[in-house]
Amino acid sequence: MKQDFQISTDKSLLDFDFIHDYMTKTSYWGKGRTIQQTKGTIENSICFGMYTKAQKQIGFARVVTDTVFFGNIMDVIIDPHFQSKGLGKFFMEFILNHDRIKELQTITLKTKNAHAFYEKYGFQKVGDSLLYMARDKQKLM
Repeated sequence: MKQDFQISTDKSLLDFDFIHDYMTKTSYWGKGRTIQQTKGTIENSICFGMYTKAQKQIGFARVVTDTVFFGNIMDVIIDPHFQSKGLGKFFMEFILNHDRIKELQTITLKTKNAHAFYEKYGFQKVGDSLLYMARDKQKLM
């Protein structure tokens, strides 16, 4: 199954219409985003696109990072027609093992309903927050 899909960080491959449409119509967090805001988030992030063999985009995620210590995973989406097929796991493993992400000391994200999914990758709730999660390798002295 995974061999039928590819993941790339090449922003020229991104289907902006797919991303913006999903953010503003399907996601619970992106409603009200303008086209300019969506473009800005893409320009200022490391972006990941997931594609079928026919180059149709079916997934997107981005990471805002200093590429040394900290990163924040945002806007993780999989087209509803491709959900529940293990592609989210495949996508998250790729992102977390990417050269610019895997050595980060702290990676955070915010989710309303996918805590169990992210816990499989070492993320834990931050304090009493109902939304924030982090995977922290930094050892505090």
